[in-house]
Amino acid sequence: MNKDITLVILAGGMGSRFGGLKQIEPMGPNGEFIIDYSIYDAIEAGFNKVVFLIKEENFDVFKETIGSRVEPHIKVEYSFQKNDNAPIFYDELKDRQKPLGTAHAILCCKDQVHEPFMIINADDFYGRDAFQKGAEFLRNMGNEEPHKYGMVGYLVKNTITENGAVKRGVCNVENGYLTKLTESSVGRIEDGTIKAKPLDETLPEFVVAEDDTVSMNMLLFDPSIFDYIDSKFEAFLKKNEDKLDKCEFLIPDVLFEAIDEGFATCEVIPTTATWYGVTYREDAPAVKESIKALVRMEEDQEGDYPLHLWG
Repeated sequence: MNKDITLVILAGGMGSRFGGLKQIEPMGPNGEFIIDYSIYDAIEAGFNKVVFLIKEENFDVFKETIGSRVEPHIKVEYSFQKNDNAPIFYDELKDRQKPLGTAHAILCCKDQVHEPFMIINADDFYGRDAFQKGAEFLRNMGNEEPHKYGMVGYLVKNTITENGAVKRGVCNVENGYLTKLTESSVGRIEDGTIKAKPLDETLPEFVVAEDDTVSMNMLLFDPSIFDYIDSKFEAFLKKNEDKLDKCEFLIPDVLFEAIDEGFATCEVIPTTATWYGVTYREDAPAVKESIKALVRMEEDQEGDYPLHLWG
């Protein structure tokens, strides 16, 4: 019997786009969104549950748009990113509209996830190989301590667009394990070099080699991460109590705290997959063509995806 593994999709920003306030553009030949291909790849890799992390007010439109068409193919559950799980003495957070960040988003899934899981962004196309590698890692995950978490690592050259810089976590990897991650704006400059400008403005820009590893937020955990995040939440809020309206509780920060404290390690699982996404409006035509090239437009054609994804 295969081990239960779950895909958690961080989709807190998608509901308004589905509802028409900011139209999301279909990428597949039959109106499929990028998130459809992620779920299809996850099913093919052996995931047997998907948890959508969304805003509660977007539940109906999200379920009608995405949930209803994947429910016949995989178990579906929903979590809501709300600030009401903050410690009681931070009541001012109850009125904050902006989500509290990715670590908080994962914490909000605690009641729905009881098995090894992968997190992804809703609007990034990760590729079949990445899901297969991630699923294999999760199926082999044990109960050892320190906890052995994972990250699917991409070659930077497979994750950039010709239309401008993109946000990436540039990774330092030693003996297969993550030792440092620098959140940066990454792009190719006029001479063809790839340059990273750290989001921390106190750090200098640096050159990135074509085959250097970057994070696309495809992370692999067991449920031990929930209690660890919870144990750090109050200290984070206390540290940022003078900027509770804009601070973000981010999973890379929590992950490195877990590594520094000896609570966990993070193995980097390399993938040759190519990322696609619409960071800029000009990216859309190329993304559509790239996805179309992976679709079996005719029955006897080769490709990763059927023409009608959900039958």
